[in-house]
Amino acid sequence: MDSEISSLTLRALRRVLRATEIGSRQLAATTGLTPSQMLVLREIDVRGLTTPSTIAHAMQFSQATITAIVDRLVALGFVQRQRSETDKRQFRLSLLPEGVRALAEAPDPLQKRFTDRFDALPAWERAMILAATERLAMLMDAQSIDAAPLLDGGRIDRIEPD
Repeated sequence: MDSEISSLTLRALRRVLRATEIGSRQLAATTGLTPSQMLVLREIDVRGLTTPSTIAHAMQFSQATITAIVDRLVALGFVQRQRSETDKRQFRLSLLPEGVRALAEAPDPLQKRFTDRFDALPAWERAMILAATERLAMLMDAQSIDAAPLLDGGRIDRIEPD
């Protein structure tokens, strides 16, 4: 019985990994973006004219990671950097028409579906899932791996989708 439960748990974990991989491939095929690039694009869209540090803080990414992602979005013509009028050391980010179009064409991201459904669960169930997931990470010796709150199998700051 115990080996059956561990096998079923591994199968469920594998389904989560596969769903993440499939979602990333759909996003790349549609927009040419990685999930982290799409999340940064969405964050800029929601905030309007904003700074990289605001995006980094909101997404719990490092400043260096946001810089690498924004560099790619600028190179693709999705985002524009403008030097702040009040503080010349700061840059403001805004979406360009290509970025708006990429957001409109993007498939419903796995991250958003998960968050919406997870947030709809009762607090006790969310806490139980968090505890079980943290325990899984510990069982896999993954508790010390630095990971942003992002459903993506690749490096967060990679330039090209896998």
